[in-house]
Amino acid sequence: MAENTQANEVSINMQYIKDMSLEVPHAPQIFTKMATPPQIRVDLNIDGNKLNDDQYEITLNLRINAEAEKEPLFIFELAYAAACTVKIPEEQKEQVLYIDIPQMLFPYARQIISTNLAEAGLPPLMLTPVDFAAVYRSKKAQQKATN
Repeated sequence: MAENTQANEVSINMQYIKDMSLEVPHAPQIFTKMATPPQIRVDLNIDGNKLNDDQYEITLNLRINAEAEKEPLFIFELAYAAACTVKIPEEQKEQVLYIDIPQMLFPYARQIISTNLAEAGLPPLMLTPVDFAAVYRSKKAQQKATN
């Protein structure tokens, strides 16, 4: 007797930059005000879109604002995405889409940010790792609070 079971599959088919922007609004004068390390604020959001039955697009949206002596040093925005195939039981999909896949994408997004800032003549920035499970739980708690 042959069993009719569907094989579980989670794969990233491609990764890509959907959008990227770097602004240094007060260059070159701001470079003379970098005697102390800049104040940095990082905002992270994760978006997911279902493309078809088992195909999804997951996007890491990062916005980094840096200030030097209370003036904007730079604003970096990155939307880094992946097209994925996710063939797993429905009850596991949300965790894979919003925790596991972002965790796989983050090192690539972090490298893109670091490289582009260095090429713009800005101080090196290596974002600290993100606890995507905590981000997911926080977002779920916010959704519950608003419902």
